[in-house]
Amino acid sequence: MDANATIYEVNLEVEAEVRADFLAWLRAHIAEICALPGFLGADLHEVSEPAPAPGRIALCVRYRLRDEAALEAYLREHAPRMRGDGMARFGGRFAATRRVMRVLSR
Repeated sequence: MDANATIYEVNLEVEAEVRADFLAWLRAHIAEICALPGFLGADLHEVSEPAPAPGRIALCVRYRLRDEAALEAYLREHAPRMRGDGMARFGGRFAATRRVMRVLSR
């Protein structure tokens, strides 16, 4: 990863009772995003600390991108539709927060 590389992190808190369905959808969602120009890959993690609220699971997806321009293109051209799909399927059964990081060293 070079110095221009960008990490786009999505943290999710999901109702435990929809875990299997949500993970199945999320894995397909990640694959669709990683097929877009400028995406280099992604890692999916289940978060154990800090512990999620009772009855919920915590997940973290860390996407690796070529640069911030690739992220900006995704946010502008694809994110509204792709995020809308998750909301249509799972409504208020999950919450997401996001952050963007620039790689300084590897």
